[in-house]
Amino acid sequence: MHVFDHIILFLVSFVANTFSAFSGGGAGLVQFPMLLFLGLSFTVALATHKVASVALGLGAVLRYLSQSMLERQFVVLMLLTGIPGVILGAYVILFVPERMAEIALGVLTGGLGLYSIFKTQLGQHYTPTHRHRMGLILGGVGLFLLGVLNGSLTSGTGLFVTLWLVLWFGMDYQRAVAYTLTMVGLFWNGSGAMTLGLLAEIRWDWLPALLLGSLIGGYLGSHLALRYGNHYIKRAFEVVTIMISIKLLLGS
Repeated sequence: MHVFDHIILFLVSFVANTFSAFSGGGAGLVQFPMLLFLGLSFTVALATHKVASVALGLGAVLRYLSQSMLERQFVVLMLLTGIPGVILGAYVILFVPERMAEIALGVLTGGLGLYSIFKTQLGQHYTPTHRHRMGLILGGVGLFLLGVLNGSLTSGTGLFVTLWLVLWFGMDYQRAVAYTLTMVGLFWNGSGAMTLGLLAEIRWDWLPALLLGSLIGGYLGSHLALRYGNHYIKRAFEVVTIMISIKLLLGS
């Protein structure tokens, strides 16, 4: 690749991951189609995107470390339930018709955005719920299923995790985004990247620009989320979900 191509990769990765870190997901909306446009096959682009997305989680971790927003029980719950789902999803995607999966995900993602738009107070306040044993078990089942989505599909699955944490566990958007970026961005995507790396080729020569853009974008987006709070995060979440839905329904 020429130097100009690496600059394009960096800029695309930076912009996509900044918005993703601010809204709670959606980096694949821009980054993954760009990899396809530049000539990678679906599986190679997916594996390369997953590896690059790990830097998003690392950038978010660097910004959220000083905030102490993460509770141990949810860290453990998301690791134990989400990672097996991610690994399963990474295997499943090799056998699922791509276009069918995109349409289904597009409809679901658009539904998330519309639901948030009409629920004006959704995620604006921290009101803990379902913290008893059965609530955590059912919440973990939901996280496992979302892990399968994360491992198999590319655009906006982190947004599902953000909204699930808001709806089921009563988190506000700011707190839910913190969990999504750190646990999904770093650990779930890391597991997906390792699994896909065993199944498909990774374009290692494209990764320096993508990783740098993801790292800086993840840090900046997390900083903006902490600075502007729940109202603006909710609006960004709605915009990103609707954009992803339109993109998936129209096709690549």
